[in-house]
Amino acid sequence: MTYPIKAVIFDIDGVLLDSLSIWKKLGRRFIVKHGYTPVPDMDEILFSMSMEQGAAWLKDTFSLENSEEEIIQELETRIQTFYFEEVKAKPGAEALLQRINKLGIPVVAATSSPREHVRKALERNHLLPYLKEIYTTSEIGESKYSPKIYLTAAKSLNSSPNGTLVVEDSLYALITARDAGFQTAGIFDPFGEPDQEQLKKKADIYCRSLNELLNYME
Repeated sequence: MTYPIKAVIFDIDGVLLDSLSIWKKLGRRFIVKHGYTPVPDMDEILFSMSMEQGAAWLKDTFSLENSEEEIIQELETRIQTFYFEEVKAKPGAEALLQRINKLGIPVVAATSSPREHVRKALERNHLLPYLKEIYTTSEIGESKYSPKIYLTAAKSLNSSPNGTLVVEDSLYALITARDAGFQTAGIFDPFGEPDQEQLKKKADIYCRSLNELLNYME
């Protein structure tokens, strides 16, 4: 890494939580339930969107009579049980956060998921106490195609982009952070980024697991 790390911003789904399996097929399951045929690449299209953006895309693409609010409500109901009761931490997450905490480096999370869901899952998996704050794209008002969520998080930690490490499993989000001047770590997840070679190429460091990232936190 080019500069000393003064702060860390973690993505949540696929990085701290082993939760990508539900998100990857959420839109497809919704559409099939309502009697429609999924369109090509819809899993990938929806995966990078916030809940609000995804609901708007589903309504427009399939000419749904449901309001965007009704679509969001049904999607959230489907994932609530998963986050509240089932999702587990990624292997090595707590050990990594403990190490960073002992180094005195502040940590926040930046996510496209609903705050209530990820907060409950993080709390249940004993990870929440390590995070100073959780930032969501819904509350920020822009997806991770915009660097706003990372810049907001870094500012809250009194850290500059070049002194802040952003940990992501998605290529598009990692590129957004990199282009905004952040140092980046790309993390593999079996349900995540399909182009691991590009993730490896674009990231400052690339790890197959959080246990591997732990080795960089000295």
